[in-house]
Amino acid sequence: MDMNRAKQILSSSANIEVEYNGESIWIDDIKEADKTAIVHLLSGGTKEKTEVDIESLKEIH
Repeated sequence: MDMNRAKQILSSSANIEVEYNGESIWIDDIKEADKTAIVHLLSGGTKEKTEVDIESLKEIH
């Protein structure tokens, strides 16, 4: 995923499905200078946040 699309998803009111390593995630924040996103898994009931490379995120259509 590129930076612009990640920012669009973050600011969207729609529920856009995104995956990281095959797991559904929610983008909580973007660190533009580092080209990373703060995300958490949607499954498992945990809100533990992880910082990942934006390029490793995949939008599911």
